[in-house]
Amino acid sequence: MAEKIYLSYEEFREALKGERLPAALVNLDAFDKNARTFTDAVRGTGKTMRVATKSVRCPWVLDHLASLDEDKLLRGIMSYTPEEAAFLASRGYDNFLVAYPSVQPSDLDIMAKLTAEGVTASFVMDSEAHLDAMGQAGRKAGVTIRAVVELDVALSFMSGKLYFGVRRSPVRDAAQVIRLIRYAEKTGGVRVIGIMAYEAQVAGLNDYSPYTRMMNPLKRWIKKRSTPDVAQRRSEVWRALDREGIKLDFINGGGSGSVYTTSADPAVTEVTIGSGLYCSHLFRYYRNLPLVPAAFFATQMVRKPMPGMITCQGGGYIASGAAGFDRLPMPYSPEGLKMLGFEGAGEVQTPVLTPPNYPKLEPGDPIIWQHAKAGELMERFNEVLIVQDGKIAERVPTYRGLGKCFI
Repeated sequence: MAEKIYLSYEEFREALKGERLPAALVNLDAFDKNARTFTDAVRGTGKTMRVATKSVRCPWVLDHLASLDEDKLLRGIMSYTPEEAAFLASRGYDNFLVAYPSVQPSDLDIMAKLTAEGVTASFVMDSEAHLDAMGQAGRKAGVTIRAVVELDVALSFMSGKLYFGVRRSPVRDAAQVIRLIRYAEKTGGVRVIGIMAYEAQVAGLNDYSPYTRMMNPLKRWIKKRSTPDVAQRRSEVWRALDREGIKLDFINGGGSGSVYTTSADPAVTEVTIGSGLYCSHLFRYYRNLPLVPAAFFATQMVRKPMPGMITCQGGGYIASGAAGFDRLPMPYSPEGLKMLGFEGAGEVQTPVLTPPNYPKLEPGDPIIWQHAKAGELMERFNEVLIVQDGKIAERVPTYRGLGKCFI
């Protein structure tokens, strides 16, 4: 079967003929190409991969990704809540890193239950308060909950007044990491087994964006300056742990946008991938990252309010993050469509400007869009249409379609 990594508008329109719109779709041929890009980057480095499921949010797609892993590089799940980890464990997955802390008793009870059932599951933390809560839940259940220290590796200057990264963990050096490990040893019911050190200012910072042309040179400087700094700080922690005789199971780093540099870091044992599998429109703006758009949604064109303009039903699927034009969905096909700055993407309708040579469209014809983020798109739909060789091959449920809402 021939791969169709890029679909023309006519192919999109033919595949969607008779389908109810709006609809979400994944071009499996493009998805597979992106998966190969990540596998090729990690193969031969001695690293394994962990998939961030918040960037996928569709069990069928996760199963398909696992089926592609002939090299057995995909060794774990980075989930975003304990409930999600429990759900995926019930479907046969194992080796979870729950990457965002919580002290809610219900979440800690899930972590204890998973541990008692023999599931390998660890929980990110960055404070003694987190360890106290985890230790209490572990002792109550008669188990030892696995903990992972999140090390902040943001690039900062002037005592943090200039800060490039994400505001997450207060743990910034080896001494703090060791102090938390020793505290866990005294607490009981909890044990530190790994470190997560996510370089968001590299992995999550696109540097070729049409929305921030003036800022792109600065972004590239931040990434160039951060990459060796992050590697040095992870290495310093690793050496300090070795001097203390502390052996951990893994050091996790990176994301889709830093797969090449993180894979080259000797201190890292595993690399996270996620958003780049779908290559949402924000991931199209990375230099030297050969990903192709794979996830889309389609709305129906319903109006022609004036010459040079059409209106779509719905479409207002806005991404999280700092509010800005780059958080809006982007018209993808036909090429050349542009949104109106004063209206943007609306809850019930979205007008777009059409170029002079756009295909003849009639009410009911699909307009193809890309969400700014990856997995967030799946929270809007109960099912995803899986397109292969330009045709719909499967209809599969999202988390939402399975009645799941984890955050």
